[in-house]
Amino acid sequence: MKFFCYILFSKSINRYYVGYTGDVDERLKLHNTGHFGGKSYTQITSDWELFLLIPCETITQAIYIELKIKNMKSRKYIENLKKYPEIVERILKEFHN
Repeated sequence: MKFFCYILFSKSINRYYVGYTGDVDERLKLHNTGHFGGKSYTQITSDWELFLLIPCETITQAIYIELKIKNMKSRKYIENLKKYPEIVERILKEFHN
């Protein structure tokens, strides 16, 4: 099974969300239908779109990359991941199984 770290963007709230999954289409559908409940960050809107998808070799690598991106706490960093693919390549090499 292939795993992914994904970044979603909502135009209505102008925010990003970072997560990981094995099924991107299903996960996006769940985020947009409020499946995760009232305590979920993504519950606040239903216009999430895929901003960036990072294919990972393992679930462990996907979790590591998700946490690394979240720990940066930077909108600019997230936007630069898409703008400069070499940053993603560097992150993937940091945690290579």
